Amino acid sequence: MEKFIYDMHTHIFPQKIAEKAVSSIGGFYGIPMVKKGFSEDLIDSGSGIGVEKYLVCSTATTPLQVTAINSFVAAETSKHPEFIGFGTMHPGFEGISDEVERIISLGLSGIKLHPDFQKFAIDDKEAYPIYEAAEGRLPILFHTGDKRYSYSNPERVLKILKDFPKLICICAHLGGYSEWDAVTALKGYLGNPNIYFDTSSSIRFLDPKTSVDIIRAHGVEHVFWGTDYPMQDHESELADFMKLELDDRERQMIFRENAKKLIDDTNLGLRGSESEGNANDV
Repeated sequence: MEKFIYDMHTHIFPQKIAEKAVSSIGGFYGIPMVKKGFSEDLIDSGSGIGVEKYLVCSTATTPLQVTAINSFVAAETSKHPEFIGFGTMHPGFEGISDEVERIISLGLSGIKLHPDFQKFAIDDKEAYPIYEAAEGRLPILFHTGDKRYSYSNPERVLKILKDFPKLICICAHLGGYSEWDAVTALKGYLGNPNIYFDTSSSIRFLDPKTSVDIIRAHGVEHVFWGTDYPMQDHESELADFMKLELDDRERQMIFRENAKKLIDDTNLGLRGSESEGNANDV
């Protein structure tokens, strides 16, 4: 099968703890998990629909988990060339800038933060050292939105972009899981080329027209396709996406072109000449 899709939002765990981790996530959201949560199962799920690349990540719920998770994701990314690895960070971690350097040295391509799991607001000053270390160097994938909490409210992303205009932000779940009305606040990003969105855990909760309206309001060139594996399997997520009245060019951009451009630009540009030029600033 031709491989033509980048899945830009997946989670993996060491196989020995995957069942427990997946169950914990399901309990947090009150949603039954459909997949197993480890690398081989992810690849098996995606291969049937032609996934070429998978953005893989995990979240440190305490500072003590940061280094182990980063090492694990890096090892899995090295083992599986179809993986694009994102590390993790926690505002309470000591030595943030050094660990960001290690994330880069491990060959990881970004950082994943989940403010609701980690219990910090996106625009809390305690998180600023993470943004300072990542700005112009690594994209940050944020879980955004949850009507039960305010930590990840979409408006908070706009606040940090004012202080870190070169920070590349990927807002998961079309910018506001279960806070769909608040997603409209992110129209304020217009003019900032450094904010992106993924479709994970969103289109299955919205009617097709609303999903298309949000995608086009954000700008199709700023949207990636994602499954939120292991919350959803690839065939079901693809079937939901194909119900959207997007044209073939829009689908091609969301499935692959937008993600490939970001990863290529980030690895070859921001993490190449610019990171070397800023080495004395770290």
